[in-house]
Amino acid sequence: MSDRSDKFAGEDPFEIARTWLSAAEDSEINDPNAMALSTVDSTGMPNVRMVLLKDIEPDGFVFYTNYGSAKGQEIDASGKAALVLHWKSLRRQIRVRGTVERVAGEKADAYFASRSLKSRLGAWASDQSKPLSSRTALVAEVAKVTARHGNAPKRPAFWGGYKVTPIEIEFWADGAFRLHDRFQWRRDSDGAGWKIQRLNP
Repeated sequence: MSDRSDKFAGEDPFEIARTWLSAAEDSEINDPNAMALSTVDSTGMPNVRMVLLKDIEPDGFVFYTNYGSAKGQEIDASGKAALVLHWKSLRRQIRVRGTVERVAGEKADAYFASRSLKSRLGAWASDQSKPLSSRTALVAEVAKVTARHGNAPKRPAFWGGYKVTPIEIEFWADGAFRLHDRFQWRRDSDGAGWKIQRLNP
């Protein structure tokens, strides 16, 4: 018999993650979907940055970015990434490690179209992660792409989504006297069955 509490209930970790995110949306002041995304470069040196989680699909965690950015290049080279969602107000976090694939086509087009016009134009204007001479130069580039693409810019080919498909998901909840609750869902490959175990805090 499992000793998991209600907040860890269920056999589908993606459903638990969606439930925790929903709770965070009611309690976090800003960006409850913010997550730390970790990748490695060609030398194995790690990189981490904050990005926004845009969807928890039945089999993965989706975010969007410029494919030419540092994270995009590192993900495309390794095919792997890790992420952490942390909610201070709830005293909870979710850690994920897994493989990554691009999200393109109609799904990426639809998400891009849902963004504000300024965000869409900014995506066209920014050569993300590359050196920039000045903010004035960036503003000038925004003006150029605005003149070129107007009020209905399509998604650039260099911009789209990534889906992290986990081989490991860990749920952590704060406990009294630092006796935290940690449960790990782990599997050998995508589509394999999950092994669930409690971890020491």
